[in-house]
This record gives sequence, C-alpha cells and structure tokens, in this order.
Amino acid sequence: MMHNTIIRFVTKEDLKELVGLCKQHADFENSEYIKDDKELFLKQHLFSDSPSLYCLVVEMDKKLIGYATYMKQFSTWDAINYIYMDCLFLTEISRGLGLGEQLIIKIKEEALQLNCTLIQWQTPDFNKRAIKFYNRIGAVSKVKERFFLEL
Repeated sequence: MMHNTIIRFVTKEDLKELVGLCKQHADFENSEYIKDDKELFLKQHLFSDSPSLYCLVVEMDKKLIGYATYMKQFSTWDAINYIYMDCLFLTEISRGLGLGEQLIIKIKEEALQLNCTLIQWQTPDFNKRAIKFYNRIGAVSKVKERFFLEL
C-alpha cells in the first residue's frame, strides 16, 4: 500500500466526493447514475443512530480514490447473518496497488465485529480484472442473474 494512502470510515464531509466516486463507479459499469439527493440519502443511511450502510474510503493526498460499502443482512438458507458488500470501487490510478485487498481485509475485520462469518458480493461478468482478484483472495463465485423490479 502506498505510504500516503489511508483507509478509513467515511465522514459527513466526504459525502460530496463519495457521490462523485459513485458516479465514476456507475460509468465504469456502463450504468446510469443520477446524483439527485444522493448526499442526503447517504447521510441518512450512513450516519443514523442505527446505520443501514457502512462505508470505508481510500484517501490519498487528501483526495478520495476509492470506497467500499457494506451492510449486515440475514441469509434464510444458511440461517446466519452475513455482510453484503454492495460496492468496491477504486479509481484507475489506484488499481493494482493492493488497496482492494486492504479494503477486503478491513471489511473482514468489521464483519467479525458484527458476528458475521460470511461476506457476499457481486460484480459484472465483464469485470475480468476484479474476478481475477476475487479468485486470488479465495472467494468462490455462484452464477446467478440479478433482477430489478421498479415500483
């Protein structure tokens, strides 16, 4: 890891920059992203008395260059709580520096603090570099289709 890079929990002051990273993440995945009210909603979910979302950020030279978000969920099949990692994104300049692995290590630590022994996530099938990374750290893939139903 680079000496001037730190991984820490997001602060309220980071929200505007975090929304910008979310936009870059959506662009990377060829998805639409509308910034409207995202700061407000993220603030509500990250900083409430009972947060429904946790966020780690990667900071280099006082600028955010990556983030990972996760939440505690329950698996009916396994009858256990687990961590669902919703996003892990690093900007182009920060890839290949070991930062993704450092984020995963930190999420593992947090998972154990939340009494979870399993982490689940997904990535687009075209993100070959991420898939190679996840395989290297020992993750196992289960192929499923993800569906979206707007209400």
